[in-house]
Amino acid sequence: MTAIDKILGIGCGDDFWRSAIEVFRFQAQRCGPYREYIGMIGAGEGEKKDVGDLPFLPIELFKTTDVYCGEVEPEKVFTSSTTGSGAPSRHLVARLADYEKTFVQGFRYFYGEPEQTSIYALLPGYLEREGSSLVYMADRLIARGGGGFYLYDTDRLLEDMQKDRRPKILLGVTYSLLDLAEKAPRLRGVTVMETGGMKGKREELTKDEIHTILCDGFSVPTVHSEYGMAELSSQAYSRGGGVFRCPPWMKVLVRDLNDPFDIREAGTGGLNVIDLANRFSCAFIQTQDIGTVYPDGSFTIMGRIDRSETRGCNLLVQ
Repeated sequence: MTAIDKILGIGCGDDFWRSAIEVFRFQAQRCGPYREYIGMIGAGEGEKKDVGDLPFLPIELFKTTDVYCGEVEPEKVFTSSTTGSGAPSRHLVARLADYEKTFVQGFRYFYGEPEQTSIYALLPGYLEREGSSLVYMADRLIARGGGGFYLYDTDRLLEDMQKDRRPKILLGVTYSLLDLAEKAPRLRGVTVMETGGMKGKREELTKDEIHTILCDGFSVPTVHSEYGMAELSSQAYSRGGGVFRCPPWMKVLVRDLNDPFDIREAGTGGLNVIDLANRFSCAFIQTQDIGTVYPDGSFTIMGRIDRSETRGCNLLVQ
């Protein structure tokens, strides 16, 4: 059994904590940028009593250094989308097979077997650049099940979905879904899933406004969402209401906006992510997202912390 197989098989509670400590010790020794950061903030010494004691690497460092501790050259480098002149983040992936295991297991955890689902991907912008982890994930899930990519050919997309009798997911960036919803197609047996992102194409709207427009336009009761980023290997999903849940090997914590080392399991503030599937990069990431984490581990996204760069993925202001 590989290290990733063990991680994907863990449960919650103490099992997660033991795995997090093991991954922390491994990365504190093997990941140069993480080890250097730990030394700078003096967080390497002392017993780690809970997840809040672990040091979280600021996500901005993925833009300036290779955060990697694999034993071999990485098989793939994924890059983040950008909306301005800023440098993209780089996520070095040791083995694509492990990466695929992770997102397939995450999809299965929330939606069942991907082989039984058709995914219709409306991802302009992502398809038109190299290095998108979202496009890679969608492509491999489509290969297992069905569906396809539809850059701007929305008429053919609607026709193909109508003919398809399998369970279907319409996966799209927000502005493309809003454009499609203006055609007011009545969808049957389709889960609408937005990945966020206006990219300057439309006026910024609140998440509630977006979901209301999409529900009305597509005649669906709710809109699902995917929360992921280039720097992570895993995804959280919302099955409605903008409330996200993580697979068992992923956890979101909250930090005080004025004290980034004050980390708690619930509350409102900056979001920190533990993604144990990031074994060969860094599993402990301080994001620039702001939101609320609830006692049961679910969370909502409120937007971006002031002065942080606008990201291309699921960062609309509430």
